[in-house]
Amino acid sequence: MIKFIKYMKKIIRLIRRLLTYSVFVFKGGEQYARQIGVKIGTECRIYTTHFGSEPFLIEIGNRVTITSGVKIITHDGSTWLTRDKKGRRYLFKKVIIGNEVFIGVNSIIMPGVIIEDNVIIAAGSVVTKSIPKNSIVAGNPAKIIGNYTKYRDSVLEKYCSDEDMNKSLPYEERILLILNKDYKPFLNEK
Repeated sequence: MIKFIKYMKKIIRLIRRLLTYSVFVFKGGEQYARQIGVKIGTECRIYTTHFGSEPFLIEIGNRVTITSGVKIITHDGSTWLTRDKKGRRYLFKKVIIGNEVFIGVNSIIMPGVIIEDNVIIAAGSVVTKSIPKNSIVAGNPAKIIGNYTKYRDSVLEKYCSDEDMNKSLPYEERILLILNKDYKPFLNEK
């Protein structure tokens, strides 16, 4: 009977997870993240479900975008290998993400990282250290490659605005009208 009860509890947990995940799919990642314990500010766009096994250790500020495939890790699982007569060792750390932050596709945020305000993290970055405000970072491990304020000023000057976009057109048509037709230079060019 006890085994049956344990088995039923596992099934109920699985059903809850599936229902919670369906909330993410249909209503947005922000609601899913809040439901599992992530602390989130306002006006966030969350497109990932990878908040590790301790989502309650993650804090996200206002106007943050976390794109698909981003993983936020709050523990060091390798400590499992280290044990003595007192048992195995554990390391848990919070992750704090400030305001006005963009985290690109498939980036990894490691335990104990603080990402201050006005930060852009390029796609595929592995963030192993805290990031100061007004920074743009990229790479594995992530390094500072630019200044957020300079980037923002350049975007405001050069890129299409809401006002410039004809929202009465279907999405594809309006995008094709404002499409930037420049391509990146080849790697061997300077």
